[in-house]
Amino acid sequence: MIGYVTIGVSDMENAKNFYTELFAAEGAKVLMDAGRIAFIGKDRTAPMLAVCTPHNGDVCTSGNGGMLAFPAGDKDNVQVMYEKAISLGATDEGEPGERVPDFFYGAYVRDPDGNKLCFYVMG
Repeated sequence: MIGYVTIGVSDMENAKNFYTELFAAEGAKVLMDAGRIAFIGKDRTAPMLAVCTPHNGDVCTSGNGGMLAFPAGDKDNVQVMYEKAISLGATDEGEPGERVPDFFYGAYVRDPDGNKLCFYVMG
């Protein structure tokens, strides 16, 4: 149901590097780069992440209450994704752990522009 999600960034090169490196194991790459917006994903028929500088020229801001959640597959990969994000310049927003016992395991970070991300597994 989701074609792509767009987040505002302040440094396009840093954002493209952060997200392609973070999801390199899943085959992520820049699929289209139009200068102020770039689409990142596996291919154009699968859900993508678009990073862009705001069209109105204002400074980008992260949403309060907004978050992007990425399935990690298993608990070990939640840890791997969390550590990789931190190594790429993200900041901690919640170390890996059970959030809802026997149902939801996740970890939270903020990317270099303050966008909140979650890596999770259900079940």
